[in-house]
Amino acid sequence: MHIHILGICGTFMGGLAALARESGHKVTGCDAGVYPPMSDQLRALGIDLIEGFGAEQLALQPDMFVVGNVVSRAHLSDGTAKFPLMEAILDAGLPYTSGPQWLAEHVLQGRHVLAVAGTHGKTTTTSMLAWILECAGLQPGFLVGGVPLNFGVSARVGGDRAAEGSASCPPPALRAPPLPAQSPLPHGRSFFVIEADEYDTAFFDKRSKFVHYRPRTAILNNLEFDHADIFDDLAAIERQFHHLVRTVPSTGRVVVNGLEESLARVLHQGCWSEVRSFGAAVSDFSAVGEPGAFDVLLKGERVAQVRWALGGVHNQLNALAAIAAAEHVGVTPAAAAQALGEFQNVKRRMEVRGSVGGITVYDDFAHHPTAIRTTLDGLRRQVGPQARILAVFEPRSNTMKLGTMKAQLPWSLEDADLAFCHAGGLDWDAREALATMGVGPGCKAQVAGNLDELVAQIQAAVRPGDHILCMSNGGFGGIHARLLAMLQTLPNQ
Repeated sequence: MHIHILGICGTFMGGLAALARESGHKVTGCDAGVYPPMSDQLRALGIDLIEGFGAEQLALQPDMFVVGNVVSRAHLSDGTAKFPLMEAILDAGLPYTSGPQWLAEHVLQGRHVLAVAGTHGKTTTTSMLAWILECAGLQPGFLVGGVPLNFGVSARVGGDRAAEGSASCPPPALRAPPLPAQSPLPHGRSFFVIEADEYDTAFFDKRSKFVHYRPRTAILNNLEFDHADIFDDLAAIERQFHHLVRTVPSTGRVVVNGLEESLARVLHQGCWSEVRSFGAAVSDFSAVGEPGAFDVLLKGERVAQVRWALGGVHNQLNALAAIAAAEHVGVTPAAAAQALGEFQNVKRRMEVRGSVGGITVYDDFAHHPTAIRTTLDGLRRQVGPQARILAVFEPRSNTMKLGTMKAQLPWSLEDADLAFCHAGGLDWDAREALATMGVGPGCKAQVAGNLDELVAQIQAAVRPGDHILCMSNGGFGGIHARLLAMLQTLPNQ
């Protein structure tokens, strides 16, 4: 089958492209304004990319057009279609489908799907869970909204148990025992771990993407209001999460964060599967100790120890969720914890981009106020109370651009010593939103209208030993390279 993907460079659609290519399909695609890491991955796979959404792409004559949710029926100010290719597909009556629908029909069908849902932590938790199953010798397929460093790719089909000595499979000492004979899994069923987000499927299918995946194991990591461009309120998102719960079979498992009232409301709407909770002291799975070294408790009994390089309470909770989900498919908590000791985080998750003169520059995907706060907390725990943290961020997500959560920004930045906001393109006043922090030279917060101004502000404030944490869900204009180049010009460098 030849598929042509509209919006191929998004993290989900790029992963789908990789899966389709690995499955033997011919894959082409188009997009605009691409940036790493997905653009790099697609080029490495030899997938042809076309810039823009021109109608001339009909000449490719694919068997199916797979439409990403970036595509709409919108028109530009001059009256022309923003996505002329989509209009041409509709006019010609050609076959098209959504990315989640294609994935469900051609990759997920017949497999044990483990889906990771939540406002925050989906990418990291999905990567943890895939790595745990890999270490158990199960060679899962996966689709992650980023590039897990343990695997080097965002998606793979997976299938049979990992062969001895395969490049990605760890040594036998790190693997869990084979699944027991009494395993609830149907004979021959393989595993697929997927990051399951609640964003809408496509302009013609406004259901959340995750309702297509039909998991047997579902993680509900957390739930806050987000995606203000498509959801009116938190209740609307809770309703979509309940639709996900409805798809889990009676022999399945729902793994739920016991600290979240919103998820309690989701389950109250109905649940027909086994439920395992994590996080709270009274949960099935809980933790004792600091995030970097903690014991795992199952119903109050110590069953495992996690010793790893990650920090932050959020990652401790992510680990508990992954351990609880892995147990459902026969991997013991002890084996899961051992695998996490070898876990490497995802690109753009507290990723060190470089260090100059004792000043370290990090890149992180955090963009929701809660994610910004938890990311800063993790870095603070890592570097200690005396080190200075400079938080550099851009309100780039659709929700943040709308200004829906601007009032939470001062709260999210409490752990930073200084905060620098790139406010270019915003329709609301970032200075006003950050006013309680103090805004301007010599104050805790500064606001810049462009990247040149932003870099100049940081240059004037940075000191040896500082940690510069850049947070955005986009490329941020290559700010990391610009900062490292600027640091090279400082005296004594």
